[in-house]
Amino acid sequence: MSRPVRVLLCDDHEVFAEALASLLNTDGLEVVDVVGRVADVVPAAIARRPDVVLMDYELPDGDGVSACRAIKAVVPETKVVLLTSNADEDVLVAAIEAGASGFVTKHKPAAEVMAAIRAAAGGEMLVSSDMLARLLPRMNRQDRKGAGYDLTIREMEVLELLAEGTPNHELAARMGISRNTVRNHVQNLLTKLGVHSRLEAVALATREGLLRTRR
Repeated sequence: MSRPVRVLLCDDHEVFAEALASLLNTDGLEVVDVVGRVADVVPAAIARRPDVVLMDYELPDGDGVSACRAIKAVVPETKVVLLTSNADEDVLVAAIEAGASGFVTKHKPAAEVMAAIRAAAGGEMLVSSDMLARLLPRMNRQDRKGAGYDLTIREMEVLELLAEGTPNHELAARMGISRNTVRNHVQNLLTKLGVHSRLEAVALATREGLLRTRR
């Protein structure tokens, strides 16, 4: 049996956090800690090494985006999912650039929140293709033409499809390869770009001018 996905929950609303933790402690998920401040979530992430941090955006001593950036600086392998009350595009752009794997809104049913956590743990992006298409043009572009990354033609093809929000099974179908081969291509791409998730790869590629002009 595979081990459960280890989750660190950060939300300053104690009753909500306790109820959510109780719901999450089931079906392959394990809440390893619950904290309520930016000052607490970074040390907890270092100590607990969770697979995923599910983090509220509005915290009493900061915000989820700055906390995400701090977590990724010290435990880059940990995925961060932003828990928001609304899908504010400015917040989502900032979260992507900080290294978040995506977001889930608080009004979603518990089953969808759990599915999002599992998807993040598996490296999937938690942003719809329509939302991603709206967000990418707003990211900070450096126009560096991708110098220094030495990506193959196949890896560039994968990167373009990731930027469209394409999940693994569709990547495999469109490229005519197996899902295992897709995972290998994605992992090689992440290694070359020096990132830890698909969404981070897309954010970096946008900043560095690696992607072709969006249609």
